[in-house]
Amino acid sequence: MSEIEITKSASSYLKELLEKQDENTVGIKIFVTHPGTPRAETCIAYTKDIDDLSKFVLKENQNFNLYLEEGSLNFLEDAKVDYSPDKFGGNLTIKAPNAKLPLFSDDGSLEEKINYFLYSEINPGLEAHGGEVMLVEILEDNTAVLQFGGGCQGCGMVDLTLKDGVEKTLMEKIPELTKVLDITDHSNRENAYYK
Repeated sequence: MSEIEITKSASSYLKELLEKQDENTVGIKIFVTHPGTPRAETCIAYTKDIDDLSKFVLKENQNFNLYLEEGSLNFLEDAKVDYSPDKFGGNLTIKAPNAKLPLFSDDGSLEEKINYFLYSEINPGLEAHGGEVMLVEILEDNTAVLQFGGGCQGCGMVDLTLKDGVEKTLMEKIPELTKVLDITDHSNRENAYYK
């Protein structure tokens, strides 16, 4: 189970908040959106009794029900939830130092693997031209749908970058990936590196 620290003050504050909610509120859930990417955000929300918690695990030893999203566990490693009271009511903070780090394991999801190689190998090369590429979605047939930004959007060399760089790297590193598609609107050439 992921080691997430909830300080005593945060635990008391969250318990107090939960007690003020209606009886349909059964706990707190913590998850990371866009984990392993620079867009990652660690989120905390109320859990209602109608919520689907099949992809969450209940963390024991809390004075309230705390649910952690299974897909976020590695990214919540060493996370800390704290509460600092002040004259304006206080400040609840969540620090998750691993949320934005690309993680990779053999049994990881296809999304984790793609993001790992995009952010650890491909984007560092594109950054030299002010460009980037990000994963938009994965289709049912294991097709990765990507979008280019910055200096890559509208660049005259983007087809070469996609085929010989991005697609070749991803297909070599991730055998289960079947295809790579680019959905970028390349008609906007304003920031393009090569026009």
